[in-house]
Amino acid sequence: MKLFSSVFFSGLITLTLISHSFAAEEAKPAVYKPDLAKGEASFASCAACHGADGNSAITANPKLAHQHPEYLVKQLQEFKAGKRANAVMSGMAATLSEDDMKNVAAWLTTKESKKGFAKDKDLVALGERIYKGGIADRQIAACAGCHSPTGAGIPSQYPRLSGQHQEYTVTQLQNFRGGVRNNSIQMTMIAAKLNDKEIQAVSDYVAGLH
Repeated sequence: MKLFSSVFFSGLITLTLISHSFAAEEAKPAVYKPDLAKGEASFASCAACHGADGNSAITANPKLAHQHPEYLVKQLQEFKAGKRANAVMSGMAATLSEDDMKNVAAWLTTKESKKGFAKDKDLVALGERIYKGGIADRQIAACAGCHSPTGAGIPSQYPRLSGQHQEYTVTQLQNFRGGVRNNSIQMTMIAAKLNDKEIQAVSDYVAGLH
């Protein structure tokens, strides 16, 4: 009788564990697979500002081609939620669902980013020093630590900067410094310590980075 009870309870525990295992598998959210065709279709309304392939010809607007999809989705979510202020982008993002955002971001990352170029060799030299080594006596970290030496960034964490328009990067650093853009604590702290010349220099260096 004791043997039967032991076998019975052992079997009962096994069945319970199996059922919990199946329940856990069923509880896992399905991983969304982006639809590139839908992403391209949704991006059509963005092309006037960001270029048909995500390479904006307007220097005030960022190049989006080959950007990390996780970063793009995060920015669209924050435009929609009002965490990042921009009247035009907030209006555009308001019409997008989560799936739309993922589709657009996935499509953009398949596009090749066109190389940019620096404009001022003297500024570039200063920008390179800051980008690669920071400014130690003012506790300004090197940009390369987060955005990589080539400006490729780190997927899911930090955006690609290489080839980005100087004008756009200048505006973003100034916005971080002035509190207009406040959706990155790290960038707010770094930009707060940079003067106008340093912002111009780093932005010019980034424009020609590849």
